[in-house]
Amino acid sequence: MRRFPGPDARTVAVVAGLAACWLLVMLVAGRRQDLLGVAMALLCVLLATVAGVATTAARQRGADSPPDPGQPLRHPDTEPHRIDADTLETLGDQEAVRSMRDRYRPSDNDR
Repeated sequence: MRRFPGPDARTVAVVAGLAACWLLVMLVAGRRQDLLGVAMALLCVLLATVAGVATTAARQRGADSPPDPGQPLRHPDTEPHRIDADTLETLGDQEAVRSMRDRYRPSDNDR
């Protein structure tokens, strides 16, 4: 037995957005002020929320592309964590402080 694939996030966003707009038009045009009008307004808010969440899911799915095998697995905007000498000095490891200062001290060749 085959299963039908679930709807795409873009499809859900479009359908929920159209349904919310249709309900909003019906509320404004009909000017209902009874229990049915309140229920329609709540359903309109619910559909607008579903459309927003589905839009965000579609954007995140589009941003998550499979990484290239040669590329590192970190995000391009993030940098590796660096610990400065003051932080290491606060921790109390004098050997680590010396090695960090030696590593980041500009050598005579860099000048």
